[in-house]
Amino acid sequence: MLRPYWIPHNASPHDFPPLEEALEHPDGLLAVGGDLTPNRIIMAYRLGIFPWYNDNEPILWWSPNQRLVLFPDELKVSRSLRKTIRQGKFTVTMDQNFRAVIQACAEPRREQDGTWITKEMQEAYCLLHDYGFAHSVESWYEGRLVGGLYGIALGKVFFGESMFSLMSDASKVPFAHFVRQLECWGYELIDCQVHTQHLESLGAEKIPRQEYRALLDRLCETAGHTGVWEFMP
Repeated sequence: MLRPYWIPHNASPHDFPPLEEALEHPDGLLAVGGDLTPNRIIMAYRLGIFPWYNDNEPILWWSPNQRLVLFPDELKVSRSLRKTIRQGKFTVTMDQNFRAVIQACAEPRREQDGTWITKEMQEAYCLLHDYGFAHSVESWYEGRLVGGLYGIALGKVFFGESMFSLMSDASKVPFAHFVRQLECWGYELIDCQVHTQHLESLGAEKIPRQEYRALLDRLCETAGHTGVWEFMP
């Protein structure tokens, strides 16, 4: 029986097996263990790996055979979403309250008992935000945070982690704004990790792991936007 690679707790941040060793069942499980230090998380994303686990599990590292991605110029904005954007119903900002966004994303969904965004994960990504790697996009309605998303930026790739919405379109509106902003900054790829109908409706598509890794090798070696993360006028 095949087993995922075991990473000792104090192993080097580079200690990951080749992506080809990821299991088929469950799809993409590559390694177990290690830690959530900034260096390990950044190295994982650079290699095409991400952490995803529950509170009662060790840290699990994944690289699915098919990766869901969005090329910014292929964003699909429905007629109804365009109308909502034109109405200016929501105020959209960047990096105004990263911790509040990740905490809201961690709230269990209606069909879930728990969350994979554990307290340990939240603190790790808040630290990455302090270091300038993790970013949030917020959606406000009458001064209240009602939607948003967060993720990691490396080179010309944005690795989306999660989003939340307390009102209709409160996550789609900031996502659409953000994709256009990333395009203006020269970003060429948004990693969506695993398939959802929601992301597919916005233009995301599956590509093979090997193709995804080749894109990372090219795009993570070039500089992306490194200034203040805010919407350009």
